[in-house]
Amino acid sequence: MRTLPPLALAAGLAATLLLTACDDGKTGGDDAKNADRPGGSACAIGDLGVEVGAGAAPAAGDTGNVTVTLINKGGACTLKGFPAVDLLAEDSTTSVSPEQTAKARSLTLGKGGTTSFTITYVRGEAGSPKSLPVRKASFALPGAAADTHDLPWSYGEVARRDGSGSGGAAEASVSGFESPGD
Repeated sequence: MRTLPPLALAAGLAATLLLTACDDGKTGGDDAKNADRPGGSACAIGDLGVEVGAGAAPAAGDTGNVTVTLINKGGACTLKGFPAVDLLAEDSTTSVSPEQTAKARSLTLGKGGTTSFTITYVRGEAGSPKSLPVRKASFALPGAAADTHDLPWSYGEVARRDGSGSGGAAEASVSGFESPGD
């Protein structure tokens, strides 16, 4: 069994006490905004940075992907389920369903943690009644449906399912939340 010299042991103990003494249990100002939420609290859009990357579909009939990366700038929070995504045109809105093979899961994000989800779509023919002229996408997080974040849509029109005309659902799906390295 290895023993530590008394001086090293005393220094380690002093450092531990000093670090624990720094937290008086009170929060104020910016600390309250960034304090850890109670375990299992839903993530809030206002506490997340949003970055968008796209592999746009080049032509009608091609498949494209829009990946939304979320960076937690607040305290620890949890995402349970799928993001709620809507595609908005000038005169209509259509909800995007989760991918058929996707499974909802629970993901906890610590401060600075990241996750992403992907909107996959089929590009529609410009000006066709069988296409939805999307102008923006809007998403909400599970457990916080009242707060949404809008993304400008510059990836072309989105085909309607089964080639149906006006009012048909968009040929699009959304993945579940993914951790880096998934």
